[in-house]
Order: sequence, then C-alpha cells, then structure tokens
Amino acid sequence: MRPADWPPVVLDLDGAVGALPDERRIDLAQDWHEALRFGCGLARIRAFGGLLDARLPAFDRHGPVFMGSGDFHHLSWPLIARCIAARGHTAARPLRVVVLDNHPDNMRFPFGVHCGSWVRRVAMLPQVSHVHVVGITSGDIGLRHAWENYLAPLRAGRLTYWSVGVDTRWARWLGLQARFRSLPDADTLAATLYRVLSAHRQPTYLSIDKDAFSPSVVRTNWDQGVLGAHHGAALISALRGQLVGSDVTGEVSVHRYRTAWKRWLSAGDGQDTAQADAALPQWQAQQAAFNRVLLGQLAMAAD
Repeated sequence: MRPADWPPVVLDLDGAVGALPDERRIDLAQDWHEALRFGCGLARIRAFGGLLDARLPAFDRHGPVFMGSGDFHHLSWPLIARCIAARGHTAARPLRVVVLDNHPDNMRFPFGVHCGSWVRRVAMLPQVSHVHVVGITSGDIGLRHAWENYLAPLRAGRLTYWSVGVDTRWARWLGLQARFRSLPDADTLAATLYRVLSAHRQPTYLSIDKDAFSPSVVRTNWDQGVLGAHHGAALISALRGQLVGSDVTGEVSVHRYRTAWKRWLSAGDGQDTAQADAALPQWQAQQAAFNRVLLGQLAMAAD
C-alpha cells in the first residue's frame, strides 16, 4: 500500500533536502526562507499555516513532511495543528506528540515563536495529551539554563523531557522531578520509552530533529545527541499502528541572515557554520541517505 499513495512532502525552504521517492516538493525558498528561518512573529506563522492548507494534499494523502534545517523546527506547530484539525482530535480524544531532539525546544522567546520555543505552544493545546521530548543531551535543561525553560507545560503535566547525561536535579526543588526522565545511556532511554509508547497506545504525531542522533549517524550543524540509528528505528517501531503524522528536520544548510535580530540571536546558539560550509556536500549526501531510511521506517509504522 505505501509509499505510492503516501508520498513524502518536501517544504523546500532552504534547498537542503535531497530527492525522495515519489516526493511532492513545494518550492517556498524565495518567499518564506528568511521570513521563517530561526523564528518569526505569530501573525507570520499563522499565515504559513494557511499556506499549508492551500498547498499541501489532504492530510491523509501524504506522508512525512521534510522541512530542511532544524532552524525551521517551529513549523511543526502548524503541521501538528493541521493534523489535529484533519483528524478531529479533542480533549476527550487527544493526540500524543513525540519529539526526537537534542534540545527541549521549550525555551523562552519573547518575539513570537522560534525553533527552540515551539514545544510550549503544542504542549498547551487542549487537543494534545502529552509531549515527550526525547534524546536531550543539551545543557538547556541543566541548572544554568533552568530559568529559560517554560515551566507551565511541565507543571501542568503535559510535557516530559527524556535526557542522557544532563544533571537535572534542580527540578526536584520545584516538584517537577516526574517530568524529567534522566537516563544513564541511550540504550536505557530507548528501551524505557519503547515500553511506555507500546503500553500506552494512542494516536501519535512524531517530529524528528536529526540533531538528536550521534554525529556517527548523520551530521548536522547544531550540537548533537547520542542516539544511534537503531534507537531511532526502535522508537519508530514502537509507534506502529499509532503513528498518524510526522515531520523531519535537521538538514545541513547555511544561511546569512539579512535580518539584524536573527543574526544577533542565532550567533549565540552555537551553530557550527564554518565546518558545515566546508563539509556541506558530504554531509548533505549522508543526510539524503538517512532520510530514505527514515522514510521507510515511518511508512512501516504508519501502515
């Protein structure tokens, strides 16, 4: 049955996503790249949500959405909202969201929404039962950056961080220890979450930022986690019969911002643009091969 009737969609914002079998590619670079990359105002992302409704096939007639760089991960928010609307999810019949990411994407951002703040928006939707952010090794959830995390979804029991190697003991002081699953290694993390996802079955949307994976799997220009390809495959397989939508980011692309505030904010976020520039063709070829692997795994889980 799949993937012929379930083609992947490429939102071609930065030219970074290699060709995929039976793809539906939508060229958005000229009008939307600079406007959306890294972050944007709420009016602009709502306008982009309208564009998705106009340009994408019906929700049940396409497969995973590939969006390019992890700088566009906040576009998962309108994609998840589209999934909710198409499938009629409600508070009584909610959607679960699983995010593979080396970062919590739940950090404070006062200028609308950006690639590191969108999870709060999704977690607080009444039609979403819970968001699991999986594979964090970033210090973003450590004591030094604790104040930067939005606490509302954690306190409301709507968000859980799954991490490896990060000291999150500060969460106990706020009574949030249940929302921080700190595991000793990637094997234990994947095995524990596999049991949770398999035992508590419900419609699930999966969002993958490939910076959750070790550099030995695929290279990105963000700091990366420790998941192996087999960990990702196991977690996707745990969602078989539950997966109703998915997206993939984490391609390698380099952009020189024209917008001053984006240059200023992104400069402090630790992207390795110099190395990415030098190794771009090799890294993008590696990314393209891994995308085809992920596409096959997601097709099996959604069948």
